[in-house]
Amino acid sequence: MSSNKPKILIVDDEPDILDLIEYNLNKEGYQVYTASNGREAVIEAKKVIPDLIILDIMMPKMDGIEACRVMRAMPEFKNTFMVFLTARSEEYSEIAGFNVGADDYIAKPIKPRALISRINAILRRNVQAEEEVDNKIEIGDLVIDRESFLVYQNGNKIVLAKKEFELLFLLASKPGKVYTREAILSNIWEDSVVVTNRTIDVHIRKLREKLGDTYVTTVKGVGYKFDS
Repeated sequence: MSSNKPKILIVDDEPDILDLIEYNLNKEGYQVYTASNGREAVIEAKKVIPDLIILDIMMPKMDGIEACRVMRAMPEFKNTFMVFLTARSEEYSEIAGFNVGADDYIAKPIKPRALISRINAILRRNVQAEEEVDNKIEIGDLVIDRESFLVYQNGNKIVLAKKEFELLFLLASKPGKVYTREAILSNIWEDSVVVTNRTIDVHIRKLREKLGDTYVTTVKGVGYKFDS
C-alpha cells in the first residue's frame, strides 16, 4: 500500500460488493480497508482514521445510518468524508443519511468507472480546500473574497450583507457538501437564540436574487449545498 494515498474504509455485508470496490480502489492506489457491518466499521475506523468511509445502509448489528451517527460524534472523524452506498432510492433514506452527517450518496448497482470518478471528485474537495487561499475562493465565474467581504461575478462586483456573505463562503468552501440548517446556524449564527430556520431560508433567497439560482441548491428536508 502507498502511504501517501488517501485511506478508504468500505463497509458492506455483501462480500461481492466489498471485493468489487476494494479491487477497483486498489487499482487506483488507494489504501483500502473493509468491514462487514456498522460495529466493525466503528472499530476499524478508530484504528486507521480513514479519509473517506463508504457505508452501506442496510447491514446487520449496526446499520450505516447509526454507524455514521456514532462516528460523526467523535472528533477524530471531523474531517472524514462519509458516503452512503445503497440500492434504496427512497427519499427518506437520503434525508436520514444527510441528517446524520453524510457527504454524498453512491447508488447500487456499482459501476466501477462511475464509482472511481465520484470518489476522486469527493476527495478532491479536501485538496481544493487545502490549496485555496484562506481569504479567497474562486469557482467558475465567482470570486469570493473574505478579506473585503465582496463577491465578483464575471468581474462585476456584488455587495452582500455580512451574514449573506458568510453563508455563501461557508457553502462554497466545500462545493457539493450538504449543510443541514443546524450546521449552518452553528457556523454562521453560533449560539444566537433569536435565529430560526426561516432566517436561513430568507438569506438563501437573497443570495439567489443577487447571484442567480444556479449556485445554491436546496436538498429537500435537509438543507443546502453549493453547486460549482
